[in-house]
Amino acid sequence: MPRSLTNLLIHAIFSTKDRAPVIRPEFQDNLFRYMGGIVRQIGGKALIVGGTADHVHILLELPATLAVADAMRLVKTNSSRWVNRKHARGFAWQAGYGAFSVSRSNLSAVAKYIAEQQQHHARMDFKQEYIQFLKKHGVVYDERYIWS
Repeated sequence: MPRSLTNLLIHAIFSTKDRAPVIRPEFQDNLFRYMGGIVRQIGGKALIVGGTADHVHILLELPATLAVADAMRLVKTNSSRWVNRKHARGFAWQAGYGAFSVSRSNLSAVAKYIAEQQQHHARMDFKQEYIQFLKKHGVVYDERYIWS
């Protein structure tokens, strides 16, 4: 039987509900590790997970059998449940996400960008960053609907 061969590298970005700064330092690293574990459980590979108090970046490799929307739904649902059980009642992610394809040749630059989120956001807030990503990748958007 022929196998599907893919190289599906995705940089996914999503924020907490209302961009509230609720990812506290005392559980942030554990949350990021937990999210990486979810990606592994669904057959993918989390290359790096990082972010700040109000949003997350995940660089992941997906198998041919898993759609980006399904991966994001599973990561967000399960990680939200984990945070609610262990750390912060009422925690929620925003309804949507941004997902951008990454070429293998740009992998290390994207991973470095994610690793340096704390420093990056000393200069730019999440809204500015997200709009910049949408524009850079030619994504058409209506700002009235991307912050829900």
